[in-house]
Amino acid sequence: MTTPTVDVHAHVVLPELEEAVAGRPERAAARALEARRNGPEAQAVSGPMIRDRLPKLTDVKARLAAMDAVGVDVQLVSPVPDYHYWADEDLARTVWELANTGTAAHCGEAPDRLRGLGLVPLQHPHLAVEALEHALGLGLSGLEISSYAHGRELSDPAYEPFWSRAEETGAVLFLHPYGCTLDERLDRWYLSNTVGQPTENAVALSHLIFSGVLDRHPELKLVAAHGGGYLPTHIGRSDHAWRVRPDAKGCAREPSSYLKQLYFDSLVHDPHVLRELIRVVGADRVLLGSDFPFDMGTEDPVTTLHAAQLPEPDFHAIRGKNAAALLNLA
Repeated sequence: MTTPTVDVHAHVVLPELEEAVAGRPERAAARALEARRNGPEAQAVSGPMIRDRLPKLTDVKARLAAMDAVGVDVQLVSPVPDYHYWADEDLARTVWELANTGTAAHCGEAPDRLRGLGLVPLQHPHLAVEALEHALGLGLSGLEISSYAHGRELSDPAYEPFWSRAEETGAVLFLHPYGCTLDERLDRWYLSNTVGQPTENAVALSHLIFSGVLDRHPELKLVAAHGGGYLPTHIGRSDHAWRVRPDAKGCAREPSSYLKQLYFDSLVHDPHVLRELIRVVGADRVLLGSDFPFDMGTEDPVTTLHAAQLPEPDFHAIRGKNAAALLNLA
């Protein structure tokens, strides 16, 4: 049987979730912050871009047709990463329940083609395990998380029960940043995304590594979007700091060794960078990713993967074999 082609980076818009948070003053404040971070020119482009792609983000038939057109057999679908980490406990529960049930229902329309991820309220760490159990109970594969939540880094000890339960259950955690703490410094030329996203990936992964989270939870199934950002190609600096600075020795081994415990999507937009990512983390740790259906993704992830001119076994591992094993696809 041929291994399916699996895209692990694809999104869904859930109108019922959008309705639940609409009208909240905190939502308005979050939108205002997003507007400042991105700048008016980016906002003017992003609005129409999302509207044009809304059918692919909401309609399963449109999604499947787009997948068929580029030879993708299975997508791992996660909510559009607007996490609403500003929500209080009551609203946070509504957010994760709607996100989880909505994603499960969307994927349930084509269960042989779609797998799903839910959301978790990282701003309320004591609720994280409950949200995870809710998602897994609906048949979702795991959860999508951002790089930080209201000043709380992923290295925060309050997340230890969450990491433990995710490890125990084999849940997939998809690390997909939303927003960047560099704020208005990136408010022109779409730097909020082109520089901000890979920066946030690098910072979040560094917190997980240097704090010892990956020492304590070596079986955690964590997938980093955007190829892990800047970290994999600049990990030598982290290794050097670990060797020469006692204050950088929060983890047991050189930081680069932990990259082989993680997974990374292939969405780096440069075949040379993709080959370097593979050299650093191993071909068995890279998964096909498109960021479907957004303009900062790739419309044809398989052709993009071909451009890296990889050895045949590596190509097929990244095309689908690795993800099929991770997601326990039959």
